[in-house]
Amino acid sequence: MERDIKKLISQMTLEEKASLCSGRDFWHLKGIERLGIPSIMVSDGPHGLRKQQDSADQESFFKSVPATCFPSAVGLASSWNRELVERVGAAIGEECQAEGVSILLGPGANIKRSPLCGRNFEYFSEDPYLSSEMAASHIRGVQSQGVGTSLKHFAANNQEHRRMSVDAIIDERTLREIYLASFEGAVKKGKPWTVMCSYNKVNGEYASENKYLLTDILRDDWGFEGFVVSDWGAVNDRVKGLEAGLDIEMPSSFGIGDQKIVQAVKEGRLSEEVLDRAVERILKIIFKAVDNRKENATYDREAHHQLAREVARECMVLLKNEDRILPLKRQGTIAVIGEFAKRPRYQGGGSSHVNPTKLDDIYEEIKKSAGENVNVMYAKGYSLDKEELDATLLNEAKEVAMKADVAVVFAGLPEHYESEGYDRQHMRMPESHCALIEAVAEVQPNVVVVLSNGSPIEMPWLDKVKGVLEAYLGGQALGGAIADLLFGDANPSGKLAETFPKELSHNPSYLNFPGEGDRVEYREGIFVGYRYYDKKNIEPLFPFGYGLSYTTFEYSDLRISKKEILDTETVTVTVKVKNTGEMAGKEVVQLYVSDVESSVIRPDKELKGFEKVELKPGEEKTVTFELDKRAFAYYNVDIKDWHVETGEFEILIGKSSREIVLKDRIFVKSTVTIKKPVHRNTLMGDLLSDPVLAPVVKEFLAKANEGNPLFNAREDKKEISEMMMAFMKYTPLRALVSFSRGTFTEDMLEDMIKKLNSKVMES
Repeated sequence: MERDIKKLISQMTLEEKASLCSGRDFWHLKGIERLGIPSIMVSDGPHGLRKQQDSADQESFFKSVPATCFPSAVGLASSWNRELVERVGAAIGEECQAEGVSILLGPGANIKRSPLCGRNFEYFSEDPYLSSEMAASHIRGVQSQGVGTSLKHFAANNQEHRRMSVDAIIDERTLREIYLASFEGAVKKGKPWTVMCSYNKVNGEYASENKYLLTDILRDDWGFEGFVVSDWGAVNDRVKGLEAGLDIEMPSSFGIGDQKIVQAVKEGRLSEEVLDRAVERILKIIFKAVDNRKENATYDREAHHQLAREVARECMVLLKNEDRILPLKRQGTIAVIGEFAKRPRYQGGGSSHVNPTKLDDIYEEIKKSAGENVNVMYAKGYSLDKEELDATLLNEAKEVAMKADVAVVFAGLPEHYESEGYDRQHMRMPESHCALIEAVAEVQPNVVVVLSNGSPIEMPWLDKVKGVLEAYLGGQALGGAIADLLFGDANPSGKLAETFPKELSHNPSYLNFPGEGDRVEYREGIFVGYRYYDKKNIEPLFPFGYGLSYTTFEYSDLRISKKEILDTETVTVTVKVKNTGEMAGKEVVQLYVSDVESSVIRPDKELKGFEKVELKPGEEKTVTFELDKRAFAYYNVDIKDWHVETGEFEILIGKSSREIVLKDRIFVKSTVTIKKPVHRNTLMGDLLSDPVLAPVVKEFLAKANEGNPLFNAREDKKEISEMMMAFMKYTPLRALVSFSRGTFTEDMLEDMIKKLNSKVMES
């Protein structure tokens, strides 16, 4: 339905305009009844709908209507499956329509800077390309159902410690290449209706009033057209925030923020045009939501539960499978040990906590999948209600394990170990979980560990078990999914979207996380996650992109469509992948790019493409990638743009970041010449290494006193000349005047600089 929004705004009073810039209550935007502007509802996500029940009492604040709980973002990203994540988004969108929710608050696209961040479970990856691709897919899925999304938390919300006051100090290149790139692709490809700003400061300014982020980058550079909403309680200065590009304050300020806006306009401190633009953006989304509302919408709960099971299967990562202990045989006795098997950890804590429509009992699902010919025994092993070791439970677990042919131990992180609001202090599991694994391994040689956790953990027991399945936080259908994978009814196909370090001190942010007071410096720069482990040659426990399968895959015939391109062109890369095993499976083909020789510091390689391919035994398929300028570029802070240096780049095809199986090279020629003006402090070495400028320098030096050893050593003293040239390499031009003993004057220096700059402009 077409509406004249500008005309509608012209009919509003100043107070009415300002009123639209804050919430009606905790979950609703305001409307204006006399003008036919409705109030719409927003609600938490992102891995399921968390719509709070309609009640004002305090108890109901922590209750929400039943909804499908899908795997959290850490799991979804480990699927590396865009289409699957889009299907999850579509299903959540259906549930939003059924519950009258117009905007889902999610997904979260912040980078996993440290494994300790309390919200890592609801963020996708340590890699900005993977993160943005997953976020864009999620957004497309939700919005395909006529429900908006709110991409969050923009930007640099990488810790919970002092999250509402901390200042994230990040250099411009790192900000662009890592922390903003994680959002950029999601904005450009997914086109979210809204973006939510974060609590923290970024380089001295709160995100809620940061014009560089909210206007210069988000709107002007990336083309975002929706409205920006604050995280709940993130507004510091309402008027400054509106000027910077923050359209809506949430939750309701009970008129306080609105009055500040009105007063600022009346006093001439705020242009009414700024307010009008914000109102226009808000109204466009409100009416888009209204026009896409589906009356009497419903969804199939059981179908969504089955989708959650399918998704969970693809999200789980097989980390170890010694002696092919998995899949389990449907015979003999299986010991299921650990209270997680009956009280599963299936999602993270905090604002994203979903009330599931149903919840699998892992133990019961294993019994069901095992069949009548298998004796499935259970031992609690530890208590989730207390931290300390329980000798009685350990002994019971050992007794059960000794009677079995194989023991499956369920362990991980209890809910209070990781949640919104606080960060972890270490990477360890509870002592009772580790002790259980060690005790079972003492009496049973065939041990499989199934992990439930939202972020990396240490595994001191790894060498004592044969199998490890990282189930992450698998959502409400995790029990059926785990059973499907354990018995081989499905083939594991997840790959890690984050590096598991052997110990916390190996993490690149270790010395600067979570900072001092209200200041955290991102001193590791662009070297986040695998970029750091590669550069430092540190062996991780499990690398980024890693994951095993019950079948095997072979890669061959890597081809690059053109071996030499301009940076304005795209190139097609193809590779063949064959299932050489005996079971159907899916493989994630990963493409990394490496700059062979660079004048700037760059990672050894960076993920620039991935595809998940399904193959039957013996089947072979060709996987195709398209690479553009961004695949080869770094962010150049001098020109404020992405830049490709002319030269060779390696195209690397891997099964993980550490298992590169094929490689080839391409030559990329830059179409942009960076023109750096020459000045008195330009170094001689930089000029003499430039083929265009070096002749000019030599010409002027030749005019200087030939007897001056600085410029013209005798042949029999050639080594002195070379030493002098090495000295001159890092000598600024201004030093030529003093070192020449008067033979190279200030006038000559000015003439040389002028001629050099004319050459710079010509090139």
